[in-house]
Amino acid sequence: MSIQKDIPELVKAGIISQITADQIQTFYKNKNSSAPNKLLIVFGILGAILVGLGIILMIAHNWDELSRATKTIFAFIPLIVAQIICGYVLLKKRNNTAWREGATSFLFFAVGACISLVSQIYHIPGNISSFLLIWMLLCMPLIYVMKSSMATLLYLVGITYYAAETGYFAYPTAQPYLYIFLLLAVLPHYYLLLKNSPKSNFLVLENLFIPLSITIVLGSFAIMYGQLLYIAYFSLFGLFYAIGNTEFFQNQSLKNNAYKIIGSVGSLTLLFVASFSGFWHDIISTEYKLIDIWKTPEFWAATVITVSAIGYLYYRQKNKSWRQIHPLSIIFILYIICYTIGMFSSISVLLINLIIFALSILTIIEGAKQEHFGILNFGLSIITILIICRFLDSNLSFVIRGLLLMIIGVGFFVANYWMLKKRKINE
Repeated sequence: MSIQKDIPELVKAGIISQITADQIQTFYKNKNSSAPNKLLIVFGILGAILVGLGIILMIAHNWDELSRATKTIFAFIPLIVAQIICGYVLLKKRNNTAWREGATSFLFFAVGACISLVSQIYHIPGNISSFLLIWMLLCMPLIYVMKSSMATLLYLVGITYYAAETGYFAYPTAQPYLYIFLLLAVLPHYYLLLKNSPKSNFLVLENLFIPLSITIVLGSFAIMYGQLLYIAYFSLFGLFYAIGNTEFFQNQSLKNNAYKIIGSVGSLTLLFVASFSGFWHDIISTEYKLIDIWKTPEFWAATVITVSAIGYLYYRQKNKSWRQIHPLSIIFILYIICYTIGMFSSISVLLINLIIFALSILTIIEGAKQEHFGILNFGLSIITILIICRFLDSNLSFVIRGLLLMIIGVGFFVANYWMLKKRKINE
């Protein structure tokens, strides 16, 4: 710590007393000794995974020469060893993060290896979806028994792969409804981690994996009216953005705020996609039958997520002025209005472009008020991408396109120069 190096100089200058200096040094010494060694945790997890893979590779090299009984024994050896190690960790190393996470990772992969080997030995029929489902169900208790965040991350990857395999690759024969319950099963651990270890690096990763998993899987529920999932996605990103603006996430750096990043990038991406006229052709041409719509998973996904987003937005803003709300927080509501109009008219294309333009202007104004270069350039980037999209969607000559790009570039320079000059004046 640099402050520890400066302590003798501060004492010599008379800024702090020797007693205060001793107290500061004791504080940092206790803090560093109680904090887990991050590098040790990483190497512990990697070591456990590599050991497990090495055992499997050695067995696989001589696999064809072994008898069925011997193969079965070898299939269970990694599982038994991993369970013994986990038992030792629970009894002797419960508070050692490196041991706990490493042992749990080893057992997690040992379970998957044992299932696949036994299936291969005895020619048990099945597909990758059923394999992943059984694997994740067997490993889910590890999250709570071992109190392992690494098991949580591996579990999230596993259920996401299961849902994608079921919903995308087996389309349209099945939908991954079980994914919903599998995801709910991990939320208690996530809540406890938020409450008890708000500064944990594992929490940063879980904040990324959970919204990313939901984003990937949501599209797998499309059957008949896939266009309704655009409403679901807009509402989902609006919900993520609202979560990312809570006090807990606002106190963290932007790079650790995956909810805000995914919510804002997702909303803007969908807006730019919807700014093209071709996007609305399918919506206008689709024949919507109310008798059939309410039976589809797309309808229920859009309804549940939209109601949740509106309810959470109201809960967050009920004691605040609605003037303080960020435009990105209500984009999903504006899109629903445009979608409803777009079912009957192509004017929704113009409305979406106006929304993007207004969003960029409001963002630029907000950046200017806060004297924040990041927000200012973010607003300028939005309007730049909008103009580029219209270049691709129009018959303007290359000369005019070049001039417009030059104007945008000059606008970037002028805005940033004006902001920098304003900041120097205020200082």
